[in-house]
Amino acid sequence: MKYFLIMNPGSKGGKSKKYFNKIFDAFNKAKIDYDYKYTTELEDAYTYSVKANKTDYNVIVAVGGDGTINSVLNGFFDNEGKLISNSKMGIIYTGTSPDFCKSYNIPIKTDEAIKTIIDNYSIQIYIGKLLCSNENNKSLNDSDASEIKSPKLIYFGCCANIGLGATLARKANSGIRKYLGDTLGTFISLIGTVIVYKANDFIVKKDEKKQTISNLYNLSVGRTKFIASGIKVHNKISYSEKGFYCLTAKEINLFNLLNSIKKVYSGKEFNNSKTLSLDYCNKIEIYGNYINPKVELDGDPIGYLPCKIETSIDRLNLIVKKVNT
Repeated sequence: MKYFLIMNPGSKGGKSKKYFNKIFDAFNKAKIDYDYKYTTELEDAYTYSVKANKTDYNVIVAVGGDGTINSVLNGFFDNEGKLISNSKMGIIYTGTSPDFCKSYNIPIKTDEAIKTIIDNYSIQIYIGKLLCSNENNKSLNDSDASEIKSPKLIYFGCCANIGLGATLARKANSGIRKYLGDTLGTFISLIGTVIVYKANDFIVKKDEKKQTISNLYNLSVGRTKFIASGIKVHNKISYSEKGFYCLTAKEINLFNLLNSIKKVYSGKEFNNSKTLSLDYCNKIEIYGNYINPKVELDGDPIGYLPCKIETSIDRLNLIVKKVNT
């Protein structure tokens, strides 16, 4: 059994480096055969992941935050949604917003995470596959993803957001979470973003059924409970089955704002209403809207509309903490 560690020393504002010696000591004590690489930029994590998948490593471990996790995850898949190896993916989290880890029962504390990696118990999960534009192209307004000349392909484990999600992520990542904490910082950013955000109409096609959603604030397309930093939604998606939930937030105003926010922070089941509704689909396309074109996933802005979201063909082997029954 051979491990490869992809380590981001810049994660958590550079604080992640203090965990590295503890990881090395634990692996050495357990007589784990491992190699490692430090990243200097986020693209390194993807490059190292692809190379490790094409070599003889049995387990590839992301040591970092959400950005590192997503980059390493993307290195496991080809352009069609198929795995490029039989390697397992592991995570030792050293970031600030552990939504991916909480979604799949991966310990956040370093000692527990290391033990979980060494125990090597895994589950198979389907991953979201998203195709979008690299630029905000006005000519793509009302066009679907097939019209993009050089599309961007990216995989995600938790949730993609279209609408105010990217603005919220950028504002929360700008430093406010560093001072107020993950949940409170995101909450304050959400209030400020909703108040100034100007909603627009979007064309959405779910499983070939096309509709126009007016006054849309945000559309969350996800596979897990967690949307972002304390924002969560009760849903019926299992990690072992294909498909997505779609949480639609529209026609929000000062009178229904607090009630809507309460629902998405409670994580409890709710009845669909004019402002907040939940449904399910296997594939979804959101057509270009050059006024509010940004697409965000797993906490980071990544591209622009139009976009198409579907499930990976293969399931990822993910190392998690085993639940004793």
